Amino acid sequence: MTLGIEPMNPIYAADRGVISTLAQALDVAERFEPSDVGVVVDTFHLWWEPGIAEQVQRAAERIVSYQVSDWITPLPPDTLLARGMMGDGHIDFTSFTSSVVKAGYRGDIEVEIFNADLWAAPPAELVNTMADRYLQLVQPYLDE
Repeated sequence: MTLGIEPMNPIYAADRGVISTLAQALDVAERFEPSDVGVVVDTFHLWWEPGIAEQVQRAAERIVSYQVSDWITPLPPDTLLARGMMGDGHIDFTSFTSSVVKAGYRGDIEVEIFNADLWAAPPAELVNTMADRYLQLVQPYLDE
């Protein structure tokens, strides 16, 4: 089993986690063998990080998970439920996905959306939208 360190956006530093950047997560993970400790690349948490493409390359043999959702504004009052549907916010999925693939990651990609408004939508509609957005914004860049 490999431990995956997941950096969290700095808005969560006071109550959720103190590792806010992929660079910080790698500084910890690199003390251990890649088979023991890796990192999670989550677009929601890392979209803002300066030099993120270089950090993803640095993480090459350590990426244990790639998670996608979008950063929407305005943020809802409960920021824990602030993850948007891919394509509804500010994240460049082309660059993120290309970087993760270039780093050698070939594992599963998790669509991780925590959003009360989206959860209230008809399930079939939500799944269809999610699948369409994934095929449009993520899938084309997996074969680079």
